[in-house]
Amino acid sequence: MTLQHFGLTQLPLGKDTAALWDDGALAPLRERFQWLLQSPGVGLLTGEPGVGKTAALRSLTASLNPHRYRVIYQADTDFGRIDIYRGLARSLGVEPSYRRAQLWKNLKERIHDLMDNKQVLPVWIIDEAQNLPPEFFRDFPAFLNFAFDSRNMLTVWLAGHPHLAQTLDRVLYAALASRIQVRIRLAPVIERERFAALVLHALKSAGCQHTLLSDSGLELLRQASKGFPRQAGNILHTALRLAVPKGLNHLPDDLLQTAIEALR
Repeated sequence: MTLQHFGLTQLPLGKDTAALWDDGALAPLRERFQWLLQSPGVGLLTGEPGVGKTAALRSLTASLNPHRYRVIYQADTDFGRIDIYRGLARSLGVEPSYRRAQLWKNLKERIHDLMDNKQVLPVWIIDEAQNLPPEFFRDFPAFLNFAFDSRNMLTVWLAGHPHLAQTLDRVLYAALASRIQVRIRLAPVIERERFAALVLHALKSAGCQHTLLSDSGLELLRQASKGFPRQAGNILHTALRLAVPKGLNHLPDDLLQTAIEALR
């Protein structure tokens, strides 16, 4: 009903957004993402919750040729280390053994088959990686050594909150830290002009044909969201829903303020 009322095809800054806004800030991530496709290895992407890590990675993987890359997205990370590998196994069509030795052996055979016989590179994205068990961080270099004796045949992106980078810099996880070839941290869009461009792009991509927000409304949204796209989206979605029963075709500042307070 909300979408129909405003003539939108999707919620702005929502999870279904396909056209990701980028004014060049994502260029380093795009470049390094390509690096790890050309030379498989481990990448680390960090940022505060809601900054757009998942959206950025999904955008980058969406354009990959499925005949050349097998993308595995895993966000259920607060389980035991074996469960993490079993999740990878299921995504690769491998019987997920409960025995680590057999599980690793089966994964190694499957990944070698993909690379050697089908020329398909697995791209494993582990989201919410800050929740991974410590045993996984200690274990993972051994898995990479076991599975790939002489060449790297798996690209892995660990995406998580900023403290993930600090965790991996601990001496305890030095073996894994030494394997991380790329480190990127995403920042919120806090500058006025950039934030306005982000929101206007999101509205246009959602099918908006008229002005929904005043300049002062954009500033309200920027300050309340602190430049985080997810939070800005939540405020917009709430304001849109509040506007429908009032018969409004725009979002006045007082309505935005009501939406902001409703989410506090």
